[in-house]
Amino acid sequence: MAVSHLECKECKASYPLEALYVCDRCFGPLEVAYDHSTSQRDLAELRRRIQGGPQNIWRYADYLPLTGGPPGPSGRLASRVGLPAGCTPLIRADRLAEELGLREVWVKNDAANPTHSFKDRVVSVAVARARELGFETIACASTGNLANSVAAHGAALGLESYVFIPADLEEQKVLATGVYGTKLVAVEGNYDDVNRLCTELSAERDWAFVNVNLRPYYAEGSKTLAFEIAEQLGWELPDRCVVPIASGSLFTKIAKGFEEWRDLGLLEGELPRMNGAQAQGCSPVATAFAGGQDVCRPVKPDTIAKSLAIGNPADGPYALDLARRTGGGVDAVSDDEIRAGISLLARTTGVFTETAGGVTTAVLAKLAAQGEIDPEERVVLVITGEGLKTLDAVRDTFETYSIAPTVDAFTAGVPEAVAV
Repeated sequence: MAVSHLECKECKASYPLEALYVCDRCFGPLEVAYDHSTSQRDLAELRRRIQGGPQNIWRYADYLPLTGGPPGPSGRLASRVGLPAGCTPLIRADRLAEELGLREVWVKNDAANPTHSFKDRVVSVAVARARELGFETIACASTGNLANSVAAHGAALGLESYVFIPADLEEQKVLATGVYGTKLVAVEGNYDDVNRLCTELSAERDWAFVNVNLRPYYAEGSKTLAFEIAEQLGWELPDRCVVPIASGSLFTKIAKGFEEWRDLGLLEGELPRMNGAQAQGCSPVATAFAGGQDVCRPVKPDTIAKSLAIGNPADGPYALDLARRTGGGVDAVSDDEIRAGISLLARTTGVFTETAGGVTTAVLAKLAAQGEIDPEERVVLVITGEGLKTLDAVRDTFETYSIAPTVDAFTAGVPEAVAV
């Protein structure tokens, strides 16, 4: 396998492939490093090998941080061990593009994963690595989608799981977590309080906290979104990606996936312009970007987009750097704009997204209205979760017509009803 070691993003110190996540020299974050020097250089054959792989993220196993190879059977259509994440639709959204005055918009709908969010990608990788390292208990700090995924993967693999969430999480996400039999712990505080508690517990418990002590491996799962987008576009790069930002990890890892394949020769051209999307009620990265700052000042979240409500984003500085060096940006939208974004996506594409997707769609609409997107660009909009998870966000946003069961009542009571 090409996975080599862990490396500090700041001082470049090397570490073994263990359950480590912070550099003990400079306290910088650790990430996975690879050695592709012996990789096959016949690009056509390499592409065929990928395309002949299973219909899930393990078709990209050569670019993921497992030391024992992909888990489970090798059949192309068989799911690997656990839940088969990935290979979600990339939908050409012509009606959305037309409404925004753009030529080509694609929607990467990651709500089509097993627990209806992109978190199944990162959890699949983290849990596979946890099993390699001998862990028998998995855990996480979550704003909702990760809770769903960790609980479900634990159930699928027979692993004990603990899920820590803010006490005010949306009811739909709480129900969709507890049903799997996990030990669900509601913490009186926001996500940053939950994450701080889990960081302390990770030092005391022999548990695999997927987004704490296994974070370097966990984060690599987000690269598979980039791999899929490129493959689904015919081995081409988009011109621009609009991606939600919570911690900033998804945003930066999508770009890392494009960069890795470009360095290997599988893709050609410039990196897409990377545009990050945040809610105004929790927008430390957008605020820093607008102010020309290199660090993000922590904030107390107050937004309906709870899955993005991370007031102290771990990868915020890296997200800022990525947006600037690709000619992109980071923007924030209000709660009303988020609701409008959910509606816009639903009525033009048939995709019902949770509030995070409302944020991303609203930012795309904002950029298009401001003329910041060349109408000829190929734009990919990344939708990370299912609208059924945040039903309260669309309550009272449409009208239901109540009528008697007669044709006359229909004609009189429903606007624009045409009498024959």
